[in-house]
Amino acid sequence: MNRRRSAYWDKQADRYDRDMSFWDRHLFGDSRPWVCRRAAGDVLEVAVGTGRNFPFYPEDTRLTGVDWSPAMLGIARRRAADLGREADLRTGDAQALDFPDASFDTVLCALGLCAIPDDRRAVTEMARVLRPGGRLLLVDHVAAAASALRAVQWLYERITIPLAGEHFRRRPLTYVRELGFVVEESERFGLGVVERVCARKPAVTPSGA
Repeated sequence: MNRRRSAYWDKQADRYDRDMSFWDRHLFGDSRPWVCRRAAGDVLEVAVGTGRNFPFYPEDTRLTGVDWSPAMLGIARRRAADLGREADLRTGDAQALDFPDASFDTVLCALGLCAIPDDRRAVTEMARVLRPGGRLLLVDHVAAAASALRAVQWLYERITIPLAGEHFRRRPLTYVRELGFVVEESERFGLGVVERVCARKPAVTPSGA
């Protein structure tokens, strides 16, 4: 399954930035800078893609990125070099992150959970590698607020899930809350189709407290 997804996104790599520029302008707005400016310290970006978020990170962040498309990562490496930004970019599966527990101060996923087969497992993995007190930052298209629009999303999924594994009716914020995160900020816009979340992992409770 992952090899098939990797091959699909490898084929999309050369056109991805052009296509996403349209959606960033007309749907997602300032969501990339919104999430990136909330990142701090050691940052893991899951589904880093072509590195479209790189210009928006604070200069003092230390960036690691994973993606399952080598072609996408190749573009991301060139973008990082052009920006003069150091970044550890590697192939990886969001559903089984190859990092020890509590490795990062911030974990960010922008417009990637929609295409990960098991998004609940991916969010759980993000929580695992996040340090206590660290931030989880998410932005994605989600199930619309209106039932009529959700019905349209359901129709789209009949095509997009078999073709690209892309889902339109997910709601990652549900999993974030189930994992006990403190949701500091959450916003929905675009008829409720876009949601961005800033949540903090609870600090470890002192022994005996």
